[in-house]
Amino acid sequence: MAKAAKPKKEITMEEALWKSADKLRGSVEPAEYKHVVLSLFFLKFASDKFEKQRQKLIDMGYESQIEKTFAYTKDNVFFIPPESRWSYIIENAKQDDIALKIDTALYTIEKTNPGT
Repeated sequence: MAKAAKPKKEITMEEALWKSADKLRGSVEPAEYKHVVLSLFFLKFASDKFEKQRQKLIDMGYESQIEKTFAYTKDNVFFIPPESRWSYIIENAKQDDIALKIDTALYTIEKTNPGT
């Protein structure tokens, strides 16, 4: 007779988030971890806003402007260079130099969007 599969213990959302955070944190000290997480939140948020503005430009027929900084900053949206976009970060998330890629992404956004 086949043995019934053991039901998985359900965990709360809070427990799931803590487990994910622990995995993500790795060897980063808890005091420094907030900088890592806030940087990732910023990159995701800024990239989402950028993609929304990009699609708006395309929908309005301004496709020739989608790689021009002013087409974004005029509406208070950060221009996100290709190496700083969330899609690029995700594609390279398993690379050994991901921390450097994230630092470079943040630096590039700052330099591409002066005064914003």
